Amino acid sequence: MANTRDIRNRIKGVKNTRQITKAMQMVATSKMKKAQEAAKEGRSYALLLADVIGSLSGNIQDIQQAYFQNRSVKHRGILVISTDKGLCGALNANLFRIVNDIDSSAKFVSVGRRASQYISRTHRDLLADFTVSDRAPFSEVRKVVEFLLRSYEEETIDTVEIVYTSFVNTLVQEPEILQLLPLTDLESMLEKLHARFGSPDDVQVKDPREILFEPVREEVLAELAALYVKQEIHQLILEAQASEHSARMVAMKSATDNAGNLVDELTLQYNRARQAAITQEILEISAAAFAESI
Repeated sequence: MANTRDIRNRIKGVKNTRQITKAMQMVATSKMKKAQEAAKEGRSYALLLADVIGSLSGNIQDIQQAYFQNRSVKHRGILVISTDKGLCGALNANLFRIVNDIDSSAKFVSVGRRASQYISRTHRDLLADFTVSDRAPFSEVRKVVEFLLRSYEEETIDTVEIVYTSFVNTLVQEPEILQLLPLTDLESMLEKLHARFGSPDDVQVKDPREILFEPVREEVLAELAALYVKQEIHQLILEAQASEHSARMVAMKSATDNAGNLVDELTLQYNRARQAAITQEILEISAAAFAESI
C-alpha cells in the first residue's frame, strides 16, 4: 500500500486539475451559449435564401453559368471545418473519419488548426488553411469563401463540399458532409436544408409567378448563387463553433466529475493507510511494553 505522503500529494494534484477543468467548463459554457444563439439565429436566413434559389429553379435549367453546370470531377474541393484547440472529446476524431474516406485526388481547404495538421499529417493536398475567431464574423469567413469560389471558377477544383460538425443539441453533435457547388439538384438541397435547419411545420413554398430579371438574368443568378454559398459556409462555421463549445463543455464537466470521484477514492485510500499506520504503531508500542514487562 502507498504511504500517506504519496497519497496526499496525489490528492493535491487531482484537486488542482479539478480546479482547472472547472474553470475551463465555465468558460466553455459561456462561449457555448453565445455560439448556440448565433447558430440558431442564422438558420432562418440560410433557409430563406435557399428557398429563393429554389423558387428560381425554372429559370436555371438553361443557364450556362459555372455554378449551375455539371462537369467532370477530376478534383473534389473539400472544406474541412475543425477546431483550433483540443479538449473537446471525440469531436475532431469523428470529423476526420469522414475525411479519411475521401479519395486521395481531392483537394482540401481547412478552417481550424486541427484540420490543417491532420491533412498535412496524412499527406493530402492542402490548398490553403484559415483560422476563424470564436465570434466567426463574416469579415473573417469572406476570405475563405472567396478562395473557394475563385478555385472553382478557375477549375482548380470541380466541386465545393463542406465537412463540418452539425449542432443538434448540447449533448449531440453529428459530423456531416454537404455539397454546395455545383447547384444542380436544388430540390434535394432544399430537402436537406429544411431537415437540418427547419422545424417539422416548415413547408417549401414554390413561386409559380413569372420573374423578370434586370439587368441580365445570368448576372443576377450568379450573384445570388455566390451569396448563397457565402451565407451557407458562414452558417456551417457557426454550427461548428456551437458544436465545439458544447463538446468542450461536456468534456470538461466529465473531467471535473471524474476528478471529484478520484479525490473521494484517494481520500478513502488515504484514511485506510493512515488507520493502518496508526494501528501498526499501537501494535509496536504494545509489543514493546509487553517485552519490557517480561
